[in-house]
Amino acid sequence: MPEATFRIHRYDPERDGDRRWQEFTVPYENSLTVLEGLFYIQENLDGSISFRYCCRAAVCGSCAMYINGRYRLACQTNVKNLEDAPITVEPLPRMPLVKDLVCDMTDFFAKYEYIKPYIMHESQYPEKETLQSPEDRHKLDNPVDCILCGSCYSSCPSVWGEDNYLGPAALLWAYRFEADTRDEARKARLSSFDNERGVYRCHTITNCVEACPKELNPTEAIQWLKGAAVRRRIFGRWK
Repeated sequence: MPEATFRIHRYDPERDGDRRWQEFTVPYENSLTVLEGLFYIQENLDGSISFRYCCRAAVCGSCAMYINGRYRLACQTNVKNLEDAPITVEPLPRMPLVKDLVCDMTDFFAKYEYIKPYIMHESQYPEKETLQSPEDRHKLDNPVDCILCGSCYSSCPSVWGEDNYLGPAALLWAYRFEADTRDEARKARLSSFDNERGVYRCHTITNCVEACPKELNPTEAIQWLKGAAVRRRIFGRWK
């Protein structure tokens, strides 16, 4: 059976507090993913290693990591497809670190909640179902695939330089509800992204596009929001 060398980023604030690298040898078959390799290490070689996971099916975003110099989902990354040796596994860069491969996502999700990521109606209890045509639903095909893994947020230079910037993930979700024909809160939602911490902090560097493991385009969504904000301020157009 072939073997792979995993070079893992280690950090434990309760022990020495220093960052270091540790290598492990993992036997693997063709189907082994990086996440399964981490399970093998945790169960057989070092039970203290820490990482996040949940669905193991590339839909929850919990296991987003920086693997061999790229943003990837560990559960979606097959070991046999990684040509470099050893396989280098790091936490999301420039994110507050909790332990080993676990980042603190508090700020990330606070910004996501700030844009009110849910459909709002003028009436609290609509009398009937709000219908949507297939064409209108098609507009949401890309943004609804965002799994909030944080890769785009970690990769964004504007996030690195401005703590208050909402970041590409939150703004992609703002676009998702702005483009949804069922939403009736456009005036209320405008202030959440039409400000100094919102869309105008994006400099269209497109790191977020390259980093996204679901191949989404937050930059395009942010440019759409910029146009919508200008139209509403100048012409009062809300659709």
